[in-house]
This record gives sequence, C-alpha cells and structure tokens, in this order.
Amino acid sequence: MKQWTVAGKGGFDDLKFDEKASVPQLGDKDVLVKFHAASLNYRDLIITKGQYPFGTSDNVVPASDGSGTVEAIGSKVTKFAKGDKVLTIFNQTHLAGSLDAQSLASGVGGMVDGTLREYGAYDELGLVAMPSNLNFLEGSTLTCAGLTAWNALYGLKSRELMSGDWVLTQGTGGVSMFALQFAKAAGARVIATTSSSDKADKLKKLGADHVINYKEDENWGETAKKLTGGAGVNHVVEVGGPVTMKQSLKAITIDGVISIIGFLGGGKTENAPGFLDCLMNICTVRGVLVGSRMQFQEMNRAIEANDIKPMVDEKVFKLANTKDAYQYMWDQKHFGKLCISIE
Repeated sequence: MKQWTVAGKGGFDDLKFDEKASVPQLGDKDVLVKFHAASLNYRDLIITKGQYPFGTSDNVVPASDGSGTVEAIGSKVTKFAKGDKVLTIFNQTHLAGSLDAQSLASGVGGMVDGTLREYGAYDELGLVAMPSNLNFLEGSTLTCAGLTAWNALYGLKSRELMSGDWVLTQGTGGVSMFALQFAKAAGARVIATTSSSDKADKLKKLGADHVINYKEDENWGETAKKLTGGAGVNHVVEVGGPVTMKQSLKAITIDGVISIIGFLGGGKTENAPGFLDCLMNICTVRGVLVGSRMQFQEMNRAIEANDIKPMVDEKVFKLANTKDAYQYMWDQKHFGKLCISIE
C-alpha cells in the first residue's frame, strides 16, 4: 500500500512517501480500515518541525484524522462489520473521563501510526461510527478539531454551553469553525475574530453574530465584552496562545471558561498574562487535548440531529500530494478543514 511517514524533525522535506508499504496485520480485536479521506491539523505540521510538545514515534505515519470503511475484522470484534463507515479516535485508549498517562501515549499520527495511508489497523475501541449525514471528506474532519471544539464547549459539566450564552472564537481554522457551528446549533451567540474581510463575510454566512477584525482592533477582547452589553462572554475557544490570551481574559465574564486549545500565534510568553490575571478575572482557564470516545459519540449524535456539515476547504489534495497540502496549510490559505482524498 501507499503511505507517508515522518522521517525526521527538519520540516516538510522529512515527509517520506512509500508506495510499497505492507498492509497492517490484524489482532483478534483489531479492525482493518480502508481509508478514503484524511484531514490535517496544525499539530501535523509542527510534528515534522520538532515543535510538538507531546511524544512522537520515529517514522510514524502522520495525521490523526481519517475516515474509511471496514475492510476486515479480527475474530473477537463485536462493534463493527465489514463495510461499516468509521472514523479514527485521536487518543486510542481515551474511552471516557479524564486523560491518563496511558491514553496520552496513544495519540494517532504521533505515537500510533496515523491516517495518511491506504489501510490502517486499530482496536475496535479506537474507532467510532461515522455520522450518517456526512460524506468521507466531511467525516475525516471530526477526530481532532471537531471533538476538541465539542470538549471546549461541553467538557466542563459545571460550565457547559447553554442556549443564550456568548461564545468567542478566534480565526477560521478547524476548531474555531466547529465551535461556531456547535454554538449556533445550541442557540448560543457567537463573536468571531479574523484578519480578513473576505473571511469575515464567510463567518457571518455561517451564523456569527458579530465579527471583529483583530488586525484593525488590537483591543478586540474589550470590544467583544462591550458587544455582550458589558457582561463578557461565557466561553472563549483560545487557539492563538500567549499572544491572544490577554485579550481573551478581557473578554471573559465572571466564572466564564477559557479553553486553551493551541498556540497558533507562537509560543513566546514574554508578554503573556499569568497566574494573577486569571485570579483578577475570576474565570476558569483549562487546557483541552481533544476528547474521549464517549464525547465523540455524543458529538456525532448532535451532528446527525442538527445536520451539521463541517466546513471543508474548497481545495482537496490527493495522497501523493500531501507535502503540497502541508505547505498550503502552513501558508494559511485554507478556510475550515483541509482534506486529503485517499483512493
């Protein structure tokens, strides 16, 4: 079969394409998946550059997100049958509740071989059924970005999203787009930020109640708070990192939740807010690393019930052109999720 591997940490040139790799062998509880699509995350890009803060295996097959059909099953598999449409789970052993050391070490595309290949074998508990209202490209976007957004809004049960809440999203990447769609489906109000007037129009068409251009308004956090009538937003989906956190704190309401997803703006912390800033703003700041199998199934039910369609970038790459897809995403040319077709 054809597959990609990450052969080093020097950048995209360390992505290596093998056209004669072996199809994985099945254990008793394993499922062989014929992949039809994969989608990329920022994580995949920085793994090749040695900047990912969690563990990775040498020569790992990259990408956590994949959709496909069941090609074969092990003798003790009970959850799936040949022909079922399935999606990979990000942390293979994170079934429910909190992460632990074991589940942290089971990340697909990092520690465990990922989805940029024609076939993959996974324990049956490392897969979920694909929502019936989605095609394979749309389904391939859910594993990381979709579930991360869902966890950000619903993962803290004492502060989970409610109708009428205010949600602040940043940019037009996968997590932010999912957060916008999930929030609107729940009857929440959304303030989105972007640096592009063209993207602002697209955000409004998706239902954003307000859009702020953060390049034109450096105090966008204060502006967002004013838009709520001065009370502040209930949820901030924080993807920018240290460079945007100060504004997120300015936007948050008392007892609101800031879910830290990533650091798209870079990891420098010289001017980043600290411990006292969280105290003075009386809010909860939590780190989010995707979510569990149980949360994935909850999210999929909501996607089916509300017929939510993930935003897929208009440009879809072929498996052989994966390096070009990495560069396209690195150059921030995408809107929503960037997908790779695997046929």
